[in-house]
Amino acid sequence: MAMAIDQESSPHHLTVVLSSKERDFLMCQNGEQVTFSRLTGKIVGLYFAGLWCGPCRKFTPKLVEAYESLHPKGDFEIVFISSDKDDESFNEYFGQMPWLAVPFFDCEARKNLKQLFKVRAIPHLVVLDRTGKVLSNDVVKFIKTFGPEAYPFTSERINYLRQEEEKAKENQSLRSLLVYGSRDLLITNEDIKVSVSELEGKTVCLYFAMSTHRGCKNFTLKLAEVYGKIKGNNFEIVLISLDEKYEDFKEGFAEMPWLALPFKDKNCERLVQYLEHKLLPQLVVISPDGKTLQQNAVKFVEEYGDEAFPFTQEKLDTLANLKKKKLEAQTLESILVTADRDFVISNGGLKVSVCKLVGNNIVLYFAASWSLPSREFLPKLVTAYQEIKKNDENFEVIFISSDQDEPSFDNFFSSMPWLALPFDDERRSFLSRRFNIVGIPVAIAISPNGCTVNTQVRQLLETHGAGSYPFTEEHIKNLQQHLKKNTMGWPKKGGDEIHDEHELALIHQQVYLCCGCKEMGYGWAFFCKRCDYGLHPKCAPKQEEIN
Repeated sequence: MAMAIDQESSPHHLTVVLSSKERDFLMCQNGEQVTFSRLTGKIVGLYFAGLWCGPCRKFTPKLVEAYESLHPKGDFEIVFISSDKDDESFNEYFGQMPWLAVPFFDCEARKNLKQLFKVRAIPHLVVLDRTGKVLSNDVVKFIKTFGPEAYPFTSERINYLRQEEEKAKENQSLRSLLVYGSRDLLITNEDIKVSVSELEGKTVCLYFAMSTHRGCKNFTLKLAEVYGKIKGNNFEIVLISLDEKYEDFKEGFAEMPWLALPFKDKNCERLVQYLEHKLLPQLVVISPDGKTLQQNAVKFVEEYGDEAFPFTQEKLDTLANLKKKKLEAQTLESILVTADRDFVISNGGLKVSVCKLVGNNIVLYFAASWSLPSREFLPKLVTAYQEIKKNDENFEVIFISSDQDEPSFDNFFSSMPWLALPFDDERRSFLSRRFNIVGIPVAIAISPNGCTVNTQVRQLLETHGAGSYPFTEEHIKNLQQHLKKNTMGWPKKGGDEIHDEHELALIHQQVYLCCGCKEMGYGWAFFCKRCDYGLHPKCAPKQEEIN
């Protein structure tokens, strides 16, 4: 029967660990019962996973591939320990696996195994050596990175593979990246084959993307524009598709004028691990000599367009210095006036010339109706706007929308008492790049002379309301000193009848969700870091209640 043994201190007797009082067998995919002697003298992997778990479903095919490569050697076996909620899900998922399993009906054994091996998340793969001692708890990562080459999963083997990987990076070439096994061809979206050798000597970008990913869709449009301008300058792009369905790959690739690795090519997964892919979209720049020049050039393409080419650090430093000088010389006209647009609009459709706004304190408000945080923040911004406007007529907000269609823009803008850029205005993209807008809502303060005063206006309004105006560094410093002075009389610790497990400490948080009023908070909070439980000072118990 499975029992609580310290997994690190002593070897496990697999018969004891995997059996129970009612059961002395494991089961095969076809329902056949097998004895524990099947595991004797073998390296054994205990695979904790469930059908409901997306990462498990994605990892299992890779594990099956590794297993089918290793199992014929006769000294490796895997046992599945299910985290499924019902027998039907277990049978469906186990039906995809060629190894053994602890029967689903033995809930107690499965529960004990998870506790014994300290399984906190799935997929989780523990590998035991021939004596039952744990070789590694991190085998999921090893399989993802090295595949069956990681066998027998000892620290010596993994260290050797990592050293070999470092050597490979030192000797990296375009061929070592794009040629895999006997395949050395790329494809166009018309299925024309192109030899990897035709790209040698060029600057090549490896574009990791999913056609169904909104961020990838938007970036692909920008990248295609840049590609069209610099394609003739010894430059090429290769799509590394992460799509799960061929239809999605085909549809997305049809809009791309560059090359790609074939759909579900094994090299795609290898490059994901080798180039340490983490974000979508990702654009890895490979220099003409085959070395990695930039790990992710997405922000450079978005900000500088074709001017970022050839993506050398020297070129990017030059562009950054030019940007700095532009920011220092920034005026309202320089960011809001183009050759064919010199106006903003009211929600009644009236055009307002940008020159009439020069000399005002302006807030650029980046938001969208589809964004829940934007919708939640809007009433607070309206209240602050009305309060500020009472005292200063030379204050205005300009809405820069990220809505996908004009009716959504019109509906959202109709609830705003300020100005906006028109829906179809190209200045929206320019301003998003200029101010590096990643998430929304964002509110940015522009001074009367056109300089950027503060990029954290949303957070300031959440904390201080209209009192944070005019958002200057000196004014905010005075507000913080005043707030700090006011908090000196507050208790440093408190309690709450809902959260009574631990005391709440008075600390300064950058951002948190108040568990009392369910609104975002910035700055001082009564907070429990262990439980991520926080309260606005106004929502915390009063001093007499604490006493």
